[in-house]
Amino acid sequence: MPSSTAPFAHLLIANRGEIAIRIARAASELGIRSVAVYAEDDAASLHLRQADSAIALRGRGVTAYLDMNQLIAIAQAEGCDAVHPGYGFLAENAEFARRCQAAGLCFIGPSAEVLQLFGDKAAARELAQRCEVPLVAGINRAINLEQAHDFIAVHGAVMLKALAGGGGRGMPQVRAGANHRLYPY
Repeated sequence: MPSSTAPFAHLLIANRGEIAIRIARAASELGIRSVAVYAEDDAASLHLRQADSAIALRGRGVTAYLDMNQLIAIAQAEGCDAVHPGYGFLAENAEFARRCQAAGLCFIGPSAEVLQLFGDKAAARELAQRCEVPLVAGINRAINLEQAHDFIAVHGAVMLKALAGGGGRGMPQVRAGANHRLYPY
């Protein structure tokens, strides 16, 4: 087994499925021991066989993978010195990154400060403007329906992006003159 080139030796994979498989394989190639976690209803998942060990989470479904306290407790109990969140779930959660750091765990991903900044779409856009990054036309604040119609009339079509969250609903396209609601949920 190759020696580890990472600044840690034991990794908790705080995710499931294909991303957990990829993380476990990469860890193995780097000589890093990996611990997979799984919700009660994921006990037969392939990612459990790819990691060096697997620990059951209390709970079922997505909720189990979002339990920050439980994930950090497992990482500590298993002697992990790092946590890889994969994507989705807690990967963009600044609070989880902060809690990992406070627990002495390396959070593999952006710092809590970066996650906080880019989790706020208005602040991220303002930063891009200050850094003179080219941006498409947009409105960086909450607006009313009339203001939205005026903006669409000028630009023809827009993509709606929630400033805070969005619940995984993506970015719907809205065209001038289209027969639909501006808020499609």
